[in-house]
Amino acid sequence: MAIRTLFASILLTLSFNVCAQTPEERGLEIAREMDHRNDGFVNSMHDATMTLKNRQGEESVRHFTLKTLEVTGDGDKELGLFDNPPDVRGTAVLTYSHGVEPDDQWIYLPSLKRVKRISSANKSGPFVGSEFAFEDIASWQLDKFDYKYLRDETVDGGDCFVIEFLPKYDNSGYSKQIWFIDKVMYEARKTEYYDRKGDPFKTLFLKDHHQYLGRYWRAHDLLMENHQIGKTTRLLRDNYKFKTTLNEREFTAGALTSVR
Repeated sequence: MAIRTLFASILLTLSFNVCAQTPEERGLEIAREMDHRNDGFVNSMHDATMTLKNRQGEESVRHFTLKTLEVTGDGDKELGLFDNPPDVRGTAVLTYSHGVEPDDQWIYLPSLKRVKRISSANKSGPFVGSEFAFEDIASWQLDKFDYKYLRDETVDGGDCFVIEFLPKYDNSGYSKQIWFIDKVMYEARKTEYYDRKGDPFKTLFLKDHHQYLGRYWRAHDLLMENHQIGKTTRLLRDNYKFKTTLNEREFTAGALTSVR
């Protein structure tokens, strides 16, 4: 009987501690766990196909490779290199993600044969004409946002935490984001974006998640819908590789003119 009483007391204490959390504390706890689950991948690279569709249904397709370098104590470094179609072949985009400090981003345009730094005030602009903004392609960093747990909800058959992300960094194109985070993978299944006025702006649907190295989950099928102008961008990712021979020298602005 004493053991049962002790067990019940422990459960009651745990239940009380969860209930005693504020929505902000609960949201931050979930975000921290999501951040922890992605630690230690070192680097990765994958192929991607981006399909842009306008309101009339006309499509354009772009192919690129994305390389990511994990950085201890700061945001990740990401390098995207386009190889198709011919009018964007050789275009390269380099991103150094940070916390509340402005991200550093550069783009190499073969037609101009020069590297251009992207202003921190222009991060809400479209990434190579797609419905993804430049700030969307920067890696998520824990201290970029304040968090608030809203509720639980099921998305595509997966139980999710619904968390409000409030940007803490300057020049965001969003007033808030609502992430639907799968309780098993601790990866988003859906993200809702609201414009600076607080109106619904875009929704990102993430599907076909694969697990790598027994730990890291990556969505292979991403669809961004712009509700205000009726355009969509679908991003299909494949051929993931982790812990490759990527190194710091490849992730510099000076290397963009020769990267292949």
